[in-house]
Amino acid sequence: MAEIRIDKTERIIECRDGENLLEALLGAGVFVDNPCNGKGICGKCKVKLVSGECSRMTASEERLLTPDEIRAGIRLACMTEVSGAAELELLQKERKHEVLTKGYMPDFVQDEFDGGYGIVIDIGTTTVVTALIDLKTGEEIAGASMINAQKRYGLDVLTRITYEYEHPDCGVRELQEVMVSSINAMIGEACREAAVDRREIREIDVAANCTMMHMLLGVDARSIGRSPYSPGFTEARELPAGEIGIEAGMDTRLYCLPQVSAYIGADIVAGAYVCELQKEQGNVLFIDIGTNGEIVLAVDGRLLCCSCAAGPALEGMNISSGMRAAEGAVEDVRITEQGIRLTVIGDQEPAGLCGSGVLSAVKELLRTGIVKKTGVFVKKENLDGQDYRYPMIQVNGTKREFILCENPKLLVTQGDVRQVQLAKGAILSGFTALLHKAGIRMEDLNKVMIAGQFGAHLPEESLIGTGILPREAKGKIVYVGNSSKTGAYMALMSGKVKREIEELAEKMEYMELAETENYERIFTESMIFPG
Repeated sequence: MAEIRIDKTERIIECRDGENLLEALLGAGVFVDNPCNGKGICGKCKVKLVSGECSRMTASEERLLTPDEIRAGIRLACMTEVSGAAELELLQKERKHEVLTKGYMPDFVQDEFDGGYGIVIDIGTTTVVTALIDLKTGEEIAGASMINAQKRYGLDVLTRITYEYEHPDCGVRELQEVMVSSINAMIGEACREAAVDRREIREIDVAANCTMMHMLLGVDARSIGRSPYSPGFTEARELPAGEIGIEAGMDTRLYCLPQVSAYIGADIVAGAYVCELQKEQGNVLFIDIGTNGEIVLAVDGRLLCCSCAAGPALEGMNISSGMRAAEGAVEDVRITEQGIRLTVIGDQEPAGLCGSGVLSAVKELLRTGIVKKTGVFVKKENLDGQDYRYPMIQVNGTKREFILCENPKLLVTQGDVRQVQLAKGAILSGFTALLHKAGIRMEDLNKVMIAGQFGAHLPEESLIGTGILPREAKGKIVYVGNSSKTGAYMALMSGKVKREIEELAEKMEYMELAETENYERIFTESMIFPG
């Protein structure tokens, strides 16, 4: 057996000699940021080896650490094996995150209830939001939210699906158990806040993306991650809540909203219903921006939809100085001749860039000409030494980097810009393909509706300044907030809404982008930043 002592605490963790350090720490409930789920890609799971022996550093680990970090004894937990006794210093702390809980709600007729309570849940890849509803009044009387506890298995759905592949004997069960445990904790928190007995809960309604819905219900999600990307089910599901371990009343029902395809889930169906896209006259674009960009185009009531793999960059991941939207995250950037101005969540010292900060930084790099529309940094030697931009650029070997902050050192690298460029290309090409299929042009759009946790924090100037949305969208953008949770609420409060949402899911036409004519050309053109 090996023994890991956590510096500056009384904590001692026992594990097998030779066990992976990241797995040992996570297994003991120790927070370690690991967006790539231990694949050795993100370089975020840094710890400091104070004393003791660990496995030798690999070449891959050396590439992800700076020379100063290596000299200081910094290691990547996912690439390190424990050998005997070791003392570690944790370099990260779990920060308070911002979670969006509100959204636009249309008028609708609610059913009459004689009492009791309901729960509505929005399960996203990154966040989970729960609300306790008084069925008689329709009032939300308490709520709870948290970062999705499945993050320990990876920050994106494909990494979590990969975990099911790698652990066929227990992966599905583990992912379900951690989700159900989180839901039970949030229901308990909401009930305590409102002084409600959880046994009085009559119904729980859930909206989620397709992968999260599978994992909640304990349905193998591996088919979602491989061609032809077929989900195990798309229809609405209703079952006793206790059947999957949710702790509520003996007769509490669980209702899961319907889906369209592997990558157009119940959250998007709920959003389309809440925004009444089927009733909209004219041309309306609905987009939920995140790791996947889900897009619905309404053309006089006809609903076309697609999903594009934007990647985690727009949520602050796969970025050299990236982090989630938590206290200390830079959320807005301004580059001026007098210097760089940063807006930080919680008015704290900057610790990294969240998604809105990354996008804002790239927008400013483009506006000031530090990055060209091809996505390449301007050469420092081509700038006059008196140019205010000159000291903002550093050369690291052959790579050019933008110095966002000196203390702590926060950079925007060429690789970071490429990650944003890929995300921009994916999203813009997605709705460009939908517009082509519908036979309309960008200027024909009457409204652009932005939904979701991430989209609510993206100002119009960043969306248009980076070219994620075209100039033609200026003045047409409407933010609708957490439409997924709102859709779950409406379904809870009305049997008629349930039926209409199920009918809507059947009518939504899914388009597979990879099979779209000339899609590669559309994607390539969409990669170019605005000039």
